[in-house]
Amino acid sequence: MRIILFTGKGGVGKTTSAAATAMKAAQDGLKTLVISTDPAHSLSDALNIKLSPEPTEILPNLFAQEFDVYYSMEKYWNNMRHLMQTIFRWKGVKNVVAEELSVLPGMEEASAFLWLEKYYTEGAYDLIVIDSAPTGETLTLLSLPQVAKSWMTKAFNGKNIAVKAVTSGVRVFTGVPLDKGLEELDELFNKLESIQKVFLNPEVCSIRIVTNPERMVIKEAKRAYTYLQLYGYNVDAVVVNRILPENAGGDTFKNYVASQKQYLTEIEESFKPIPILKVEHQGQEVFGTELLDKIGDSMYRDTKAADVLHLDKPFEFIENKDGYFFKTKLPFVKEEDIELKKFGDELVIDLGNRRKSVMLPRFASFLQLKEYRFQAPWLVVSLVK
Repeated sequence: MRIILFTGKGGVGKTTSAAATAMKAAQDGLKTLVISTDPAHSLSDALNIKLSPEPTEILPNLFAQEFDVYYSMEKYWNNMRHLMQTIFRWKGVKNVVAEELSVLPGMEEASAFLWLEKYYTEGAYDLIVIDSAPTGETLTLLSLPQVAKSWMTKAFNGKNIAVKAVTSGVRVFTGVPLDKGLEELDELFNKLESIQKVFLNPEVCSIRIVTNPERMVIKEAKRAYTYLQLYGYNVDAVVVNRILPENAGGDTFKNYVASQKQYLTEIEESFKPIPILKVEHQGQEVFGTELLDKIGDSMYRDTKAADVLHLDKPFEFIENKDGYFFKTKLPFVKEEDIELKKFGDELVIDLGNRRKSVMLPRFASFLQLKEYRFQAPWLVVSLVK
């Protein structure tokens, strides 16, 4: 089974990119599910079809689903929900508030992971396309298993008073034993760890970053790319959405079109050699399968939507006793062509008449550029505290 996750800054067109990709894959004969993990769902709007918390078949080979955390907990993790409610009520929290608090931090993202684990284990689909939340929430989703395991260890250690105050024989208000809820909670985190390993397999999971040819959006895309690479996830394409044609809007949009051309060059230089999938502005709101089909044709002119479009590890961030080494691949360049500058958390690499900009992790703002050397094809940069 293949998994493709779309991420990017809010409003760049992740939903339409995901839906269009799913449609093309379904047309190629793959049983495909497109799912939305964004709490602010817009997948049903893009498809112009009402969706539910369960998969709905909307076209041959194509299914769609919008997650609902309360539905998911009620159906699959009811014992755990009652466990959390009982603990909060025991601590004096009112019923209505206890109901809300029973959804743990990150549970929206966790429920998405758990559905994916279910589908992967069952082999239910050939391809799952994920319309993810904006970049920050996506990074939270992908790092959730470690955070959740840490939370569980602290909240439910052997000396926790909420667990010790009642024995496994004492039943909660619904008659569900507390130990059943704890077992369910433990199983939940084991499944989270299991599906994360699937996400880290580059032959199974690809992440595609959606951006627009605009300055702030490009910076967000670069930063997302950096963190996804650091966490070990394979980014196999960048989708540039809403590109205006040369003759768009006459004089009104002349300057905007010119700046877009510059930003397109920057995107190609910054993400090279990752494939860039370009989508022109449709001149209207995008909803309905007809327009999505047109966008899919634009994105995947010469390739299959479900293919792994790129497989490489273009940089590494390595800790040492003085600070960190940053290594990045620069194929087909000579050492004398390289000039390097650092501005906060941004590394600017001049390569003759070309420029490559790399967003470092945020903490690198406080590191100093000590030296760099070129060991073809790797540029090795020393950053010290």
